[in-house]
Amino acid sequence: MPRPLDRARRAELLAGVIAYIGEYGLTELSLRPLADYLGTSSRMLIHYFGTKEAMLIAALETQRPDIPAMFADVADLPTLRRRLIESFSVNITTEWVASTRVLHQVLGVATIPGSPFRSYGEDAVHVLVAALTDVLRGFDPTVPDPESTATLLVSGVRGLLQDRLVTGDTARVSRAARLLITQSLPLPAPDR
Repeated sequence: MPRPLDRARRAELLAGVIAYIGEYGLTELSLRPLADYLGTSSRMLIHYFGTKEAMLIAALETQRPDIPAMFADVADLPTLRRRLIESFSVNITTEWVASTRVLHQVLGVATIPGSPFRSYGEDAVHVLVAALTDVLRGFDPTVPDPESTATLLVSGVRGLLQDRLVTGDTARVSRAARLLITQSLPLPAPDR
């Protein structure tokens, strides 16, 4: 009879998987070096997760923010703009860099036909676009196509995050993010 899974150890392993991929990358990921990094064996990783792909998806799920909660208290366009700009200007922590690098790698691999990450990648995109679309529909009837606006913002900000990670040019990329957000979500002219 197999040993029951230790949930605390499983969570610790998943955090380690994100740290490892953030540091070493996804393209050449092999269970043996990963297990060494985590202080365990490849056999134990299979025991906890079944397959390498299932382990990676479980690790990615731990990094997914509560998207609807991010926008739950947003009641108007100026607040939404401020929230998006503040979110982009998040302090760059080691954990943020690792999880963002991992997400970009997985989304890249998800574009390959037959990728085991295809479903995860689609879901990662759709969840954010849908949440932002719902917010736009909920308080601003002047946005002509909320879903397209949400798609532009999500994809644009993702590309800018990648630029920031590749170049390290935080000031330039932050200015570009502010421009993308303010031009995609123009404030209505004040009533006279």
